[in-house]
Amino acid sequence: MVLYSALALLAIAGDALAQDAKRGLYVSKAAGCVGCHTETRPNAQPYAGGRALATPFGTFFGPNITPHPRAGIGRWSEQDFIQAMRLGVRPDGAHYYPAFPYTSFTKITEADLKDLWAYLRSLPSSSRASQPHELKFYVRWRFPLWGWKLLFFSPGRFVPDPSRNASLNRGAYLVQALGHCGECHTPRNWLGAPKKDRFLAGAKLGEKTRAPNLTPTRLKKLSDAELKDILRTGMTADGDVLSESMAEVVQNTTSQLEPQDLDALTAYLRSLPALPEEPR
Repeated sequence: MVLYSALALLAIAGDALAQDAKRGLYVSKAAGCVGCHTETRPNAQPYAGGRALATPFGTFFGPNITPHPRAGIGRWSEQDFIQAMRLGVRPDGAHYYPAFPYTSFTKITEADLKDLWAYLRSLPSSSRASQPHELKFYVRWRFPLWGWKLLFFSPGRFVPDPSRNASLNRGAYLVQALGHCGECHTPRNWLGAPKKDRFLAGAKLGEKTRAPNLTPTRLKKLSDAELKDILRTGMTADGDVLSESMAEVVQNTTSQLEPQDLDALTAYLRSLPALPEEPR
């Protein structure tokens, strides 16, 4: 009888872990993890790292986040993972560069972080070593990052606005936390920090690409149905396609959202104050 009970408990625990990983897959899609942690070459192993992110400070490379004990995060604890996401701090205590969007991920709920951790632990491991960043000389040292955080980083999980309904709060959470939309669509100052009073007003991405204004200043030209179609397909009503970077976001993230989440995201963007376009 005791053995039967123990086996039953193990089966229940296994089902719960599998369910957590299943929920974590959805969290991963909503957060776009695969985009930054997978090389762009054909047949690259998802989450094994190597994706280049060009910035004014140099090129960052997404690390291997598979469970490999040396090349990936296999030796991390769940708390190590939560600390990285919430505080932008590595297990060895060093600060992450804000190219890793912990400034948004700090708002992710405890439940979603735990589910995401369960999903990452379920992935096939890869021995691919993480590629060192190629940075300009003046940002190669991590110790000044504590000062950057002191000036520009406010850790803390998402707090629903009691004056808004559940759908608007869900949309805010998807945009501000999981989707980290502001990381690309909010302009930054000369130190690389987002201008908080210009949230989602559009920003320059490289020499030729701009992330558009996502406030009603620009979105008022689209109906809800048109906006949701763009986020599902990556194509506008007149047949234009989105930029390569946003098309990837559509493929990996917004097209994967459940219908009620896409509705919530759309409603939240509609509720934002209209901000003028960021000067070019």
